[in-house]
Amino acid sequence: MSNYVFAPAMRASAAVGGSEQRFPVNRIFCVGRNYAAHAREMGFEPDREAPFYFTKSPSAIIASGGAIPYPPGTENFHHEIELVIALGQSGFRVPVGEALSMVYGYACGLDMTRRDLQLSAREAGRPWSLGKDIEDGAVISPIEPVQHALHPSTGRIWLSVNGDLRQDADLGDLIWSVPEIISHLSGFYHLRPGDLIYTGTPDGVGPVVPGDLLEGGIAGTGEISLRIADAA
Repeated sequence: MSNYVFAPAMRASAAVGGSEQRFPVNRIFCVGRNYAAHAREMGFEPDREAPFYFTKSPSAIIASGGAIPYPPGTENFHHEIELVIALGQSGFRVPVGEALSMVYGYACGLDMTRRDLQLSAREAGRPWSLGKDIEDGAVISPIEPVQHALHPSTGRIWLSVNGDLRQDADLGDLIWSVPEIISHLSGFYHLRPGDLIYTGTPDGVGPVVPGDLLEGGIAGTGEISLRIADAA
């Protein structure tokens, strides 16, 4: 017998490559402007003062291969392909040299963004939530466990829209590496198994419209696809 006033939502989860098991999603952290070329296209000079983050709701997770409706409230809906870190161990104030021991695996992700709302919030000095925390806005491919994907530090990351190449870079271009991100973020949060970290996108971000097909991948990690449907 339940004490809930209504049935709770099903736990968000992601597929695991080569397995019928599911990866339970706890929290979603996203790193902002972690490629120099993307920082410049957004109007900023890149630096290494400190990484910064925003979050998405776990319920924003949606599997690669599906379709999402064009979201309400925007006229400038953007794609951002990213390497996703999936944590399998807890950690707090973790040294950089120990950070990779926390990783369960890696995936391709799409951080879908209402760019017009993000930019208007940024200009007003307000949070980015309406621009970034979008229903079905955290797309993810099956997570490849580290024994299959190893720990990618270099390799091509790319995205096309309707066959037109939009983003094409290398993971080696990350300003903050995977272990540095984990270590830094663990100074502010007690990181837990099930936490996902979207590590930032290369340059070439741009708008999509209903009917568009997004296809991309990361060398050694996997591929991702998404169809943009009409507004709900």
